Amino acid sequence: MISLVTSDTLHRDGASAVKSGQWGSWSPLWMCGPGLLNSTVGIVGLGRIGLAIARRLRPFNVSRVLYTGRQPKDSAKEVSAEFVGLDTLLAESDFVVVSCAITPETTALFDRKRFAQMKRSAMFVNISRGAVVVQEDLVDALKNGVIWAAGLDVCTPEPLPVDSPLLALPNCVVLPHIGSAAEETRAVMSVMTAKNILAAFNNQPMPAQVKSPCLLNASY
Repeated sequence: MISLVTSDTLHRDGASAVKSGQWGSWSPLWMCGPGLLNSTVGIVGLGRIGLAIARRLRPFNVSRVLYTGRQPKDSAKEVSAEFVGLDTLLAESDFVVVSCAITPETTALFDRKRFAQMKRSAMFVNISRGAVVVQEDLVDALKNGVIWAAGLDVCTPEPLPVDSPLLALPNCVVLPHIGSAAEETRAVMSVMTAKNILAAFNNQPMPAQVKSPCLLNASY
């Protein structure tokens, strides 16, 4: 019964509770949160990363995986994901995971209107880019119980100022853009960068050229 957002929060808060002496007698609902079992997970952008997320969800016995994007994808059959419109995905998902590229169409996609379409019990997870979200609207949605919680690996700006309203919310977990923080992954990234540089110096096509407008919005 693992939650996409609460697992990190529970580890952090649970460790803190042990250290501060808050761990008392057993209580059935202490530090409980919604789980993935029998839930509906909506993935916005079933590209390479979105598909990898869907694969990893399968052992947790989610009920449905929904996805939305420009068009249906053959790869979705591998994970039994259903192609739906964004309105349907938001209305029916218990967890909304954003893994789309940042484009003019996706910039500020998640605003007050979109959060209002989600379940009050829903969790919002953004691993895409901070610019996909209107942060002020997300803060309001979390404060006012429009949605249950949020987990963010990206935000605007980066680094996020320590006085950001997001960091004061107990139902929001913010990570410092560390989705690729594995030694093996960073090694692959380094080699890929080196090959790109060598190819460019030799007037050859770069093997890992990025042709996405996401770079226009990158903060690093």
